Amino acid sequence: MGMAKEHFVLVHGEGHGAWCWFKLCWLLEGSGYRVTCIDLAGGGVDPTDPNTVGSFKQYDKPLIDLILTLPEGEKVILVGHGAGGLSVIHAMHEFVDRISQAFFVAATMLPFGFQTDEDKNDGLPTLPENEIELTLGEAAGDPPTTVALRPEFQRERLSQQSPEEESVLASMLMRPWPATAISTASFEGDDERLNRVKRIFIKTERDHMLDPEQQDSMIKKWPPSEVLVIDTDHSPFLSAPEQLFNLIVKSL
Repeated sequence: MGMAKEHFVLVHGEGHGAWCWFKLCWLLEGSGYRVTCIDLAGGGVDPTDPNTVGSFKQYDKPLIDLILTLPEGEKVILVGHGAGGLSVIHAMHEFVDRISQAFFVAATMLPFGFQTDEDKNDGLPTLPENEIELTLGEAAGDPPTTVALRPEFQRERLSQQSPEEESVLASMLMRPWPATAISTASFEGDDERLNRVKRIFIKTERDHMLDPEQQDSMIKKWPPSEVLVIDTDHSPFLSAPEQLFNLIVKSL
């Protein structure tokens, strides 16, 4: 295992940003790996207003642009969390030969994105109306442009096992996410091509955002190379970063 050679690209989920990976980034870099944490459009410190992100292609452009700038022949290991799994899948379709491995941390793992209502039932969180804030489109009948998890529900949904002060910090950094762009993500291709990339799914057993049953359904329908289990909330990068780090590096 070439400790100094692997290049990890960490892709956040809905409402998050590159900031959420700070502990895992520190652990990986301290072990000699190269790490890039990106902000997708409207996430983290990206200046884009998430209400203006109308398509998944626009939302995912920062990841695609990053891979396009890689030196010829360089491969990366992608790690996606939550809806970041869709970004990983998108990159696999576009650059299958540039990705050596893909990790899905409680992440949406659907080979062609959302093709059916069943896909959405598997891959999107089911959140009660009282827990979210919607920004509606300009015209009557338009779908919401963004969704945000109300601050008082964020810890219970995302990070109930994490240190409380980190949940407070996360709440300060969370942003609304482009609902339509994410929920309409769909890709064309064939899964035989995608299966050239080794996929590892890390299932979070105490997840209140993407239920373990939803994770199991995606695993069953598109079995990855390996399934690992971590007894945490939806945010193991905050609640159990050392465990998450060990699971990842042992699967290289």
